[in-house]
Amino acid sequence: MNRRTFFKRLVAYNALLLDARAQGTSRAPKLKIREIRATRMKGFNSRFVRVYTDQGLTGTGETLDTVGAEDIINKFLGPGLAGRDPLDIEAIYFDMYSWRQVPGGIPPVFMRGAGGGPYIAALSGIEMALWDLAGKALGLPVYRLMGGRIRNKVPVYFHSGDPKDAANLVKSSGVRGIKTGIDSVTDRDNQTRGWDPGKIWNWTLTNGQIDDIVKHVASMREALGPDIALMLECHTRYDTESAIQIAKLVEPYRPTWMEEPVPSDNVDAMATVRAHTRIPIACGENVYSRFGFRPFLEKQAVSIIQPDMAKCGGLWEGRKIAAMAEVYHIPIAPHGVATTLGKVAYAHVCSTVPNFMILEWAHYGQKPYDEVTTAPEYSAGFVQVPDTPGIGIEVREEVVNQRLEPGYPSI
Repeated sequence: MNRRTFFKRLVAYNALLLDARAQGTSRAPKLKIREIRATRMKGFNSRFVRVYTDQGLTGTGETLDTVGAEDIINKFLGPGLAGRDPLDIEAIYFDMYSWRQVPGGIPPVFMRGAGGGPYIAALSGIEMALWDLAGKALGLPVYRLMGGRIRNKVPVYFHSGDPKDAANLVKSSGVRGIKTGIDSVTDRDNQTRGWDPGKIWNWTLTNGQIDDIVKHVASMREALGPDIALMLECHTRYDTESAIQIAKLVEPYRPTWMEEPVPSDNVDAMATVRAHTRIPIACGENVYSRFGFRPFLEKQAVSIIQPDMAKCGGLWEGRKIAAMAEVYHIPIAPHGVATTLGKVAYAHVCSTVPNFMILEWAHYGQKPYDEVTTAPEYSAGFVQVPDTPGIGIEVREEVVNQRLEPGYPSI
């Protein structure tokens, strides 16, 4: 399709939508998926996914934290979904997640209950793109398709590992929460103060290492003052007893939460840490689907859950996880290390969730990320949820295509 034909169709399509609104009913045309492409960029954790339809309309999503999801989409899931109605999001999700064979053939390992990894991440990227497409097809922002919003802007928090930098970031941006990695402290001192200098996870800490962590947390709290939220990132690095010792000693600095103090593959260990501290315990970025979150909620092993909707199953799956957590009076604070496209997609979901707490906003002010997409409205610690159709954020194709890994398609 050439540019002139595309714009003629776009004008006709918009006229149809305006007429539909005047009629008080939806007359959006029947769409079919023509192609799904996933691409990979040099130096980027995120992979963009685009769904193309037979009438020129597209939707874009994102997946991350995986190697191989882009190939699963391009070679298997994309061809298998060609010809489907892209607005049948729940049916498409079910067919991808369950054991059903679809045209094109989904690998047998991708069956209901198969857990996480690149297959669920691939599914998540396609699902997000379908919501973007559905919003554009119906002329509505994603949050409208999910029942409407409770709030029109969402609070976010940023990252910093240095007290001075953190204080300046709060002063310049008005953000009300900062996350700092305490595992980075252990990384720095493990060579000289640890039991096992070569270790990178499942650390059993010495007194000196624990003291270094406490000093870092104390310096961050002093720099931020008492009113700024301080989140502690552990990246699953500690064993159960070390996590408990850290938690007890940093309690006086009133962290907003301690994130993944132990790996998420042992729910009971996480619950043990929670039972031994007054600090709220958070996890979820490495938990997949509502079925994976179920034991954490049933055993009340955490105080806060952090689904990442670019890899846990998608936006609607994230909304279902939030509804499950609401029953247990547990808030959600989604993991957000995606590009602006993915994080704004999460913000649409967060705007509809009663038990939403705060959204992680990684890469703030980082030029490589700022260049790759358009930007939402941000002010004083809040991101405005766009009112434009779909996610409301567009990928800058020329930037993406300049950064492509060899062998991967443009979008």
